[in-house]
Amino acid sequence: MPESPLIAAHRRLLAQWRGAMNLVGPGPLDPHYADADVGLALLDPDPPAGRWADLGTGAGFPGIPFAARFPSARVELVDSRQKRCVFLEHVLREAGADGVTVRCARIETLPPGAYDGVVSRALAPPAEVLGHAARLLRPGGRAVLWLGDAEVPLPPGFQLIARHRYASDPPRQVLVLRWVPPG
Repeated sequence: MPESPLIAAHRRLLAQWRGAMNLVGPGPLDPHYADADVGLALLDPDPPAGRWADLGTGAGFPGIPFAARFPSARVELVDSRQKRCVFLEHVLREAGADGVTVRCARIETLPPGAYDGVVSRALAPPAEVLGHAARLLRPGGRAVLWLGDAEVPLPPGFQLIARHRYASDPPRQVLVLRWVPPG
């Protein structure tokens, strides 16, 4: 299958800008895309729709691959660092991406209950990310988290939909959770 215009623009611009802007560490870019794809594949049986946010998107992982894979979802790439937001806005302009926006803001300022789903990879400890997710998700919304391989206690209101452990260095897992507010 040919690469989407969004992924092609992201890959090309990330290769150009990565060193000057400290967007990703050294090494090949393919593992970042492969890591995103592992978790996104868990959503294929029930494709995302509505409004989704990539919390702490950084260089655009997993938000850019998410937007390319699920074009019917509206995606906000959320990051508080201006230089990352400038990079992501450039990627979206180059790709002519519809349904994807950059929100240069702190997560704490996002509107509560405004999202059908959130994704997050390497933002903060799981309990902190789930605290943000609980505030941001609509009832029934989903959270997709890329994590280390340790067991993660789920706070009240989160139901495990899927878990996939996979070989990486170090080993990782992806959790797909549904938010059902307690009470």
